[in-house]
Amino acid sequence: MPETTPPGDVANPPTAATAALSKKGLGAGTVGLLGAIVIGISCIAPAYTLTGALGPTVAVVGTHVPAIFLVGFIPMLLVAFGYRELNSRMPDSGTSFTWATRAFGPWIGWLAGWGLIAATIVVLSNLAGIAVDFFYLMLSQIFQNPSIADLTSNPFVNVVTCLAFMLGATLISYRDMQTTQKLQYVLVGFQLLVMVFFGVVAFIHVGAGDAFDATAISLDWFNPFAVGSFSAFAAGLSLSIFIFWGWDVTLTMSEETKGSTKTPGRAATLTVVIIVVLYLFLSVALISYSGVGEGEYGLGNSDIQGNVFFSLAGPILGPLAILVSIAVLSSSAASLQSTFVSPARTLLAMGHYGALSPKFATVHPKFFTPGYATIVSSVVASVFYTVMRFVSEDVLWDTITTLGMLICFYYGLTAFACVWYFRKQWFASARNAFFQFAAPLVGGLILAVLFVTTLIESANPDYGSGSNIGGVGLVFILGVVIILLGIVIMVVQSRVRPEFFRGRILAAGVAGDANETAAALPE
Repeated sequence: MPETTPPGDVANPPTAATAALSKKGLGAGTVGLLGAIVIGISCIAPAYTLTGALGPTVAVVGTHVPAIFLVGFIPMLLVAFGYRELNSRMPDSGTSFTWATRAFGPWIGWLAGWGLIAATIVVLSNLAGIAVDFFYLMLSQIFQNPSIADLTSNPFVNVVTCLAFMLGATLISYRDMQTTQKLQYVLVGFQLLVMVFFGVVAFIHVGAGDAFDATAISLDWFNPFAVGSFSAFAAGLSLSIFIFWGWDVTLTMSEETKGSTKTPGRAATLTVVIIVVLYLFLSVALISYSGVGEGEYGLGNSDIQGNVFFSLAGPILGPLAILVSIAVLSSSAASLQSTFVSPARTLLAMGHYGALSPKFATVHPKFFTPGYATIVSSVVASVFYTVMRFVSEDVLWDTITTLGMLICFYYGLTAFACVWYFRKQWFASARNAFFQFAAPLVGGLILAVLFVTTLIESANPDYGSGSNIGGVGLVFILGVVIILLGIVIMVVQSRVRPEFFRGRILAAGVAGDANETAAALPE
């Protein structure tokens, strides 16, 4: 067994003599199955994601939103199976970075880690933006002054408030995982109760005959083959994948979870299943209530599509509308905090294994959290949001679409890493054939097709919000620039830290090799 890094000590990273995984000083055994599921749901932020993605999805697929959600759920579940298999052999906080490195070598591994970090940086800025919207909406409802809600459209007020939310989330994430869990139990529980209540009341209005545009539920809503075109299907699916993103945070906590080889994988699968049930219920409820037309409260109205709950809370809940505002605010705030877990721990692993500066490997001696990596993630996300707020006509829509592209990129790489890593035992059993070969392969192929399709479609200046630079869609520019920036940084790091890129610190291999055996983390 190789020497592992004690808490607070980063002076002993893995060496060329081991080229295996090792612990990084995080607080072991601090998260149970329920805590992991709650943090997973928090990171997905169902109230926040659905209010930001339901409208854009309706815009491209109409009433077939439930079908798109179901299809989007399939690659997520298949990829989750692959993640579970990789985690059972290599429980490591670096997840995509570590696993892709072990399967394909340091260069592909580095890019997989970059994809995860970039995606979470993008979504952190998006989360803060939604929190700002609902913070001022909540204040306007409390003080009965609609003009307060308009403050969010002032870019300077918006950015300052956003940075305040980011600071608060950073301070909480900097502390131990116990603090994170306690906060998440309250915030996640509240938002789930409000969302179910919101959907139930919408159905009550439909039954009473006083819905805005009552639309009879049809099985056709659940038929993905009824979507008008492949480009519309792909665009809708890309948005759908965004609303499921975040479940993999349960895997990045593997070194801090009780039962590190089994609990994170179970938590990821259960999280995805819980979320798809909730999304189907709410999407059907709101389409039934509002329809997909362009009327005042229709989901096809472009004026409300960027923030559906913002507009429908009043008509559906009346004086209790403030509950939805508080729920989305708590959802975005909770996710803002829990989302820091993934990039911080990936950066920690990259620093620990020599792929980035050793500063990123610093673990706080008291809280056992990656303090330096958490602060860097916060600063970069804050800068990104500030720039986007002044460049994009609709920062939330454009960052959501860009995020979908990045999710397909690194989830797909990780799925293929699972397939290749277990290549010598694909057909050793029926279980292996499905979970280690077929499921991650199909999931990865779906995501690869979506990535390429989104890349091509997003070059159109009308794609997303319609923001463009020189006639090229902003979403395309953001996606390409982020990936190219990762390649540039990777090349620079290969010159500065050649040991990692020569495979001397974390070696590529195959399931069951000596480095995997040495890397097994004790429970």
